[in-house]
Amino acid sequence: MSFINYNAKEIHCKIVYYGPSLGGKTTNIQWVFHKTNNPDKSDLTELPTDIERTLFFDFLPLNVGDIRGFKTRFHLYTVPGQVVYDASRKLILKGLDGVIFVADSQAERMDENIQSLENLKTNLEQQGYEIDKIPLVFQYNKRDLPNSLPVAELRNKLNHFNSPDFEGKAKNGKGVFEALNTVSKSIITTLKGGEI
Repeated sequence: MSFINYNAKEIHCKIVYYGPSLGGKTTNIQWVFHKTNNPDKSDLTELPTDIERTLFFDFLPLNVGDIRGFKTRFHLYTVPGQVVYDASRKLILKGLDGVIFVADSQAERMDENIQSLENLKTNLEQQGYEIDKIPLVFQYNKRDLPNSLPVAELRNKLNHFNSPDFEGKAKNGKGVFEALNTVSKSIITTLKGGEI
């Protein structure tokens, strides 16, 4: 749910990176932070847990477009991947505008991907969202590893929503901005009253 700052003439939108633990969510957001040369971006804020981190920062992209004279500022969040941090996940999902689901392409991580996706769906429903009605993008991360499943299999087991999806290798930026740009444009389309 976007927030409008009338004084700054900005619409604030929230994008959440969701997925299994150690799947690449943090690496994605760190890549975006370090490669975004916008002076209007905030600091990268870290909320540490015992095992993982929740990261946050916001930025004003250059080429997304205005909505009725308002600029769009995106706030990017990661969620902790482990199920024990479900309360944190729910809190971070409040007021979201879009989700990038970062799946780990390794064959042995498929059950965790499915569990995380089901958890996302449940947590969204508890807050009044339907997963197939929000801007949602899949990034199949760690494509460079030898035990990566074929994209067709990942798509078949995870992307039941016909959402845009991208192959990724977050540690070198492959697929990172493609996923972010796609979900951002989908959010803008939704805000303008169009279909996802």
